[in-house]
Amino acid sequence: MRVQLVTMPWHPIDLPSLQVGLLHQLLRQIRPDDDVREFHGSLRWAEFLLERSGGRLRPGDYEAIGSDSIFDGLGDWVFSGVLYEDESWGVARLNEYAARRGLCIDTASDMLVHAAEFIAECATEVLAQEPDVVGFTSTFMQNVPSLALARELKHHRPGLTVVFGGSNCDGPMGHALHRNHPFVDHVVRGEGEYAFPALLRHLDAGTPPADVPGLCWWEGQTDDRVSRANTESRRTVAPSDIPAPDYDQWQAALDASPVLEYVYPKLVVEGARGCWWGEKHHCTFCGLNGSSMAFRAKSGEQLWSEIDHLVRRHRILDVVTVGNIIDMAYFKDLLPLAAESGWDLRMHYEVKSNLNREQIALLGRAGAVLIQPGIESLSNRVLDLMDKGVSGARNVRTLRECENHALTVTWNYLYGFPGETVEDYAPVVDQLPALVHLQPPGGAHRIQLERFSPNFTDPGFGFGKRRPAEMYHHVYEARVRTQRPRLPVRDG
Repeated sequence: MRVQLVTMPWHPIDLPSLQVGLLHQLLRQIRPDDDVREFHGSLRWAEFLLERSGGRLRPGDYEAIGSDSIFDGLGDWVFSGVLYEDESWGVARLNEYAARRGLCIDTASDMLVHAAEFIAECATEVLAQEPDVVGFTSTFMQNVPSLALARELKHHRPGLTVVFGGSNCDGPMGHALHRNHPFVDHVVRGEGEYAFPALLRHLDAGTPPADVPGLCWWEGQTDDRVSRANTESRRTVAPSDIPAPDYDQWQAALDASPVLEYVYPKLVVEGARGCWWGEKHHCTFCGLNGSSMAFRAKSGEQLWSEIDHLVRRHRILDVVTVGNIIDMAYFKDLLPLAAESGWDLRMHYEVKSNLNREQIALLGRAGAVLIQPGIESLSNRVLDLMDKGVSGARNVRTLRECENHALTVTWNYLYGFPGETVEDYAPVVDQLPALVHLQPPGGAHRIQLERFSPNFTDPGFGFGKRRPAEMYHHVYEARVRTQRPRLPVRDG
């Protein structure tokens, strides 16, 4: 079987796709006869903009739309007109939205004029590989660009099998994506290491995938189909079944790209999934780990072996470790191994803010230069409201120890929790002049109501009235599909 794994804008162009890298290596191990190719649409989009704009739209502009405008949906909007075959799609609504919010949309508008041609070229490149299956991974603003390409692929080759997965497809979102887009054949909800190979086995055999947990699929004939959503499994993927990612095709694409001179590439590794703190105390605002909060981690020796292999193979010392929280066992195995390696690693890690002085010092010796400790607030009462399990004083101490050991700290000051008062903030504001020697937050932000968070799932936290974010009005077409969508088959 010929499988094409696709990651579309707005994946960061300085990072390989962990999802694509994991699935590629997994298929290599368990389906060695398959021909697995990758299409790095995010990198291609940055190249395309650079070329078509004569160098005016650069990777920095890509970053501004892809990362800085997530909560305004500008990246998705750039491709909405392609998806809905209307170049003016959402323009009036976005202009009105931007005017009210003082939002500059010039860069996004400049990109919009190139979107249709880009999707057409992507379809040509993907189909040139003659794939049997095209799998899209979708996180944050990758939904609409991926859907636009999937629609174009099915326009030219209706018999192609299109599969979606990723965090945008988790839970009810995955079923909604499936039933509203008949050109998407299957949606994998939740972790893909078990589900995706199981789906491929059904495609090999020509049998309905009714036994693949969490999978969305179409039952019936083309003109009379029903969207089915299999019950999601509580079984989580064991750490031993999560392979080391394969980044060879990403490296080759980046090395040949004119974008290379604009980026500083980094490697991405995964040590753990879930959150050991969230298993006991789910932070009220956090919507991560929709499928499973269960914490699982690779051993420190295994993770170090993967880091060692990737660093040697790609000659890149910057390493981003993904995961919501560090496994505390890594202070006994992984971090000492990194510290003893003598390498000039530059690692990023997410940790809990109650680390002690010795643990923070070890992070520094191991090569951690950037940590995200989830500080969120310096008010004891607000920290209690969000169920963080730490005090404001402890957060200040963490900032102090990070300063002492030359660790850069990324954190945001969150507000907007039901029950907070002016008295929760006034004393903190008064004390800020005494903290000028410590690293400030990146900003003060009102919390978002995130799906899967306690704030979302339990109205008792104070969010009884809920509605879609305003940005979705200029991103998605509002419609209600019946359970019998027809897939148009056009000449092409």
